[in-house]
Amino acid sequence: MFPSLQFSSDSVNIIWNVVIISPVYTLFSKVHSDRNVYPSAGVLFVHVLEREYFKGEFPPYPKPGEVSNDPITFNTNLMGYPDRPGWLRYIQRTPYSDGVLYGSPTAENVGKPTIIEITAYNRRTFETARHNLIINIMSAEEFPLPYQAEFFIKNMNVEEILASEVLGDFLGAVKNVWQPERLNAINITSALDRGGRVPLPINDMKEGVYVMVGADVAFSSCLREVENPQNQLRCSQEMEPVITCDKKFRTQFYIDWCKISLVDKTKQVSTYQEVVRGEGILPDGGEYKPPSESLKSRDYYTDFLVTLAVPSAVALVLFLILAYIMCCRREGVIQLVHHSSIQKSTKELRDMSKNREIAWPLSTLPVFHPVTGEIIPPLHTDNYDSTNMPLMQTQQNLPHQTQIPQQQTTGDFRLTTFQRFEVNGIPEERKLTEAMSL
Repeated sequence: MFPSLQFSSDSVNIIWNVVIISPVYTLFSKVHSDRNVYPSAGVLFVHVLEREYFKGEFPPYPKPGEVSNDPITFNTNLMGYPDRPGWLRYIQRTPYSDGVLYGSPTAENVGKPTIIEITAYNRRTFETARHNLIINIMSAEEFPLPYQAEFFIKNMNVEEILASEVLGDFLGAVKNVWQPERLNAINITSALDRGGRVPLPINDMKEGVYVMVGADVAFSSCLREVENPQNQLRCSQEMEPVITCDKKFRTQFYIDWCKISLVDKTKQVSTYQEVVRGEGILPDGGEYKPPSESLKSRDYYTDFLVTLAVPSAVALVLFLILAYIMCCRREGVIQLVHHSSIQKSTKELRDMSKNREIAWPLSTLPVFHPVTGEIIPPLHTDNYDSTNMPLMQTQQNLPHQTQIPQQQTTGDFRLTTFQRFEVNGIPEERKLTEAMSL
């Protein structure tokens, strides 16, 4: 069963176009079949692409009673074009759900058959099947309806409201509030198509959907309540307005009354103006006359030489000037000689520092061992390079140190170490003599 739904009249009229699939058609999956639907201009059109209908199109063909759950996706486009008409939309949430074509035909397409190519893809076997849907748009009795209202339903997605029973319940609620003689569903639009954001996958949040309906009578007082100043103030403060008839929707539909739109086409002034020729409109210049073939050919050789020679000459002059400055006007000869003299002087100073006779650091002089009394040799030999000697040495008992006993207040003696200095190889005993005289 391949249904096409059209929602119009006082109640919701559902027209089911039943297509009987013969066994011959099931066996020959490549045979194309055309289906005709007859929507009315200005009335919502819904066409369901059922997966069950296309399952028999893909081999291996299922046997009677056999259940197949292959993932199937659909691609729809206007014949000869890569996309669908502007008024027709398509949605399919997952490869395991049915696809839906929906939209509101326009009056410009009345009487013109619109052929939609439907291609089904089996995502498991990669088989394809194609069918054509011929949409014959009929003219409506009253198009457009003079009074139109657009509701925003917050707790539903577009594919949920497109179900016949859900949309029928919504139109029934609107009819109870509005009390029109004729009520039609004009269009359905997802909130995402109006710039809405994709909801977070928490708390079963929905995208929201806009539903436009039309009637032949003026708006009821309940629908007009959203226009009073108190409710407008509450909407500006992001608060819910107080609507008396909201309880008739609240059981199944959460209406955002701040986003309701009421359009009265009987009060709209036509903005169409006939174009009058005059100032600002170019006169008709007749047919286009291309230039004749007798035009003289132009020689671009001179232009080429000028374009190439002038930049080359400028670059050559700049190169010569730079070469003259770098090679003929060098001023770095004196600096090079001076640098060489500094380098020689540095080398001489380093050689002299190795042979100079200076006093060894205190930590490197030999001293008597405090226990054995033997003289410990110095840490470094005479030919040691003193230029690399560290300023501080580890504390050790070294030669050239003298320990003398000193009496403490308690009667005990303690050893005090004094350093022996040498100046030009002559030991200096002044410090030791002064210490002994104490």
